[in-house]
Amino acid sequence: MRTQVGIIGAGPAGLLLSHLLHRAGIESVILEARSRTDVESTIRAGVLEQGTVDLLTSTGVGERMRRDGAVHHGIELRFDGRGHRIDFPTLTGGRAITLYAQHEVLRDLVKVRLDAGGQILFDTPAVDVDDLDGHCPAIRFRSGSRIETLTCDVVAGCDGFRGVSRTAIPDGVLTEHVRAYPFGWLGVLVEGPPSAPELIYASHPRGFALASTRSPTLQRLYVQCDPADEVENWPDARIWSELHARLQRDDGWRLAEGPIVQKDIVPMRSFVVEPMQHGRLFLAGDAAHIVPPTGAKGLNLAVADVRVLSGALIEFFTSGERGGLDAYSATCLRRVWRAEHFSWWMTAMLHHFPEDDRFLQKLQQAQLHYVVSSRAAAATLAENYVGLPFQ
Repeated sequence: MRTQVGIIGAGPAGLLLSHLLHRAGIESVILEARSRTDVESTIRAGVLEQGTVDLLTSTGVGERMRRDGAVHHGIELRFDGRGHRIDFPTLTGGRAITLYAQHEVLRDLVKVRLDAGGQILFDTPAVDVDDLDGHCPAIRFRSGSRIETLTCDVVAGCDGFRGVSRTAIPDGVLTEHVRAYPFGWLGVLVEGPPSAPELIYASHPRGFALASTRSPTLQRLYVQCDPADEVENWPDARIWSELHARLQRDDGWRLAEGPIVQKDIVPMRSFVVEPMQHGRLFLAGDAAHIVPPTGAKGLNLAVADVRVLSGALIEFFTSGERGGLDAYSATCLRRVWRAEHFSWWMTAMLHHFPEDDRFLQKLQQAQLHYVVSSRAAAATLAENYVGLPFQ
């Protein structure tokens, strides 16, 4: 097989990149290890920044998002029994976020690519990548019982943290920056209407909690837990007890309960690889960086990466200029490190660290009080949460 851009991974980065390239007349083939059903049904959070919403809308992938997504104009920080609203439009010049689950974004992107005749090869895992330093890199992939080869001009590694793209880069080229957090999130999916109109981020001596929504009939709730814990140790009664304790408010507000239909434990880590490119291989999304979910940046960083990469590839294939490709990593990493800092800052401000002494706990409380009492501090949170404008 032969194409211009070989894309490994049919996640947000790979699918959106293929879509943007198609709009400019550039061919691509996507290799995806999972089935289409798995890609479109794996439920993950979907807090979309204003820039992500605008890009999807302007490129023809926003119809269902505009119809079914929920536009939120703020979040609530809750601590010491009180809630404090951060108003996004007032602090950011009218910007907001949209709650629209990631698997719904993937469904929209898969449909628009297939409707346009795009090639997405599901159940087709990439095995390795060869000749990255040449003019015609090759992706070896498994098709049924056979190993076949896709040759291309450029390879986009959009296959996540455990994919083959990053490991295809020779030893000594990349520098990895890693931070593991001493806690995780127990996430539960609950059937029932949301308990609040906007997301609630709660800091409590027992640990962090988050109340989010997936739809008018589904809630997504989280409690901080030991990352090595097991879901079996969290019966429904214990989960509701912790959620009520951590989300309590002095004015009598109550969390609405309902049947818990899904439970999982998510570890918390930060990860960045530098550079995000080698030869004719370019990494995007989780293949290059991971953020803790507190700042809601994972999907949005993937979108920002491929926005930069698509522009550089369009320039390369239409004029032969390599300036955008050569600068790809440096361009993306400026935004990546800003998002890493914001996600770390939100995580550090809201979670209970096992080793914290009373001094550090007082510092957390001081930070929270400052954010909700200072317009400048609240604006810093708001403008990062809704997403900095694309450069």
